[in-house]
Amino acid sequence: MPETALGPIDPPYPMPAQSCASRDELPQTPRPTRCHTWCTCSGRRYRLVVGNLRPDQITREHCRAYDAKRRRKGITQGSVHTELGYLRSTLKLAQKVNLVDRIPDIWRPAKPHTDKRILTQEEGAALIRGAAEPHTRLALTLLLGTAGRIGPILDLTWDRVDFETGIIHLPLNDSVTRKGRARVPTNAMTRPALEAARPAALTDNVIEYGGQPVRSIRRSFTAAAKRSGIGHVRIHDLRHTVAVTMISAGAPVALVSQILGHSNLSVTVSTYARYQPDYMLEGVQHLDFSEPRKGRG
Repeated sequence: MPETALGPIDPPYPMPAQSCASRDELPQTPRPTRCHTWCTCSGRRYRLVVGNLRPDQITREHCRAYDAKRRRKGITQGSVHTELGYLRSTLKLAQKVNLVDRIPDIWRPAKPHTDKRILTQEEGAALIRGAAEPHTRLALTLLLGTAGRIGPILDLTWDRVDFETGIIHLPLNDSVTRKGRARVPTNAMTRPALEAARPAALTDNVIEYGGQPVRSIRRSFTAAAKRSGIGHVRIHDLRHTVAVTMISAGAPVALVSQILGHSNLSVTVSTYARYQPDYMLEGVQHLDFSEPRKGRG
């Protein structure tokens, strides 16, 4: 029997958000999208955290108890932060569709600081060469050539690759995808890779293996990183690498924000502006105390 931070779930409280996002009510597609999977998993997460409690009965103590239980099982602080974030998002969805009147304050442990690994161009090239499987090599090429997240890259289908206009359409035709996705032009790296892969395609998905869509490249990515000799790197570090590479080369922050699919320019500025070649230069130019200025008392 599943257990919550407070004990066994008996009987389980019927989570509204799960009922509105059940598999039977989702659009029938060859493969459930990641947002569908997220909704389903969030319904399960709700039951695992609070069991048969109604949303208005959830307190910060329940969330802290869940945190303590997960940490005792060896789950990291960052993972618990994310899991409780799923719970918060599930409740917001329930409120948005008028299934609950109000939502409680969901306490989360602080998000731990993680250092972003920014690859050099040589390291990026070595990572691609280190991929033994063609589907992993193509995925890495698209990750580094579009600044896309891994989800949109694995979701990408050939009907959204326009060879005539040279545009890769990462957005899905839905209204529930949570994070921004951009329409990105192909370049001298991504276009040849896509043109080479297209004739051999066995499915609608750009990234496929053995005639089946690929759900994860985590293992092959780790193997490629090890084979390339570049050291530890995370898949999401490739997105940071692309953003910093563009910013450092002088690309306008507004343009980089559009390529990243950020909904707000301030997110891009706060995260990446410091990588601009002349960032803060205008300010520090006034800090010359070597010679007194004329007219200064």
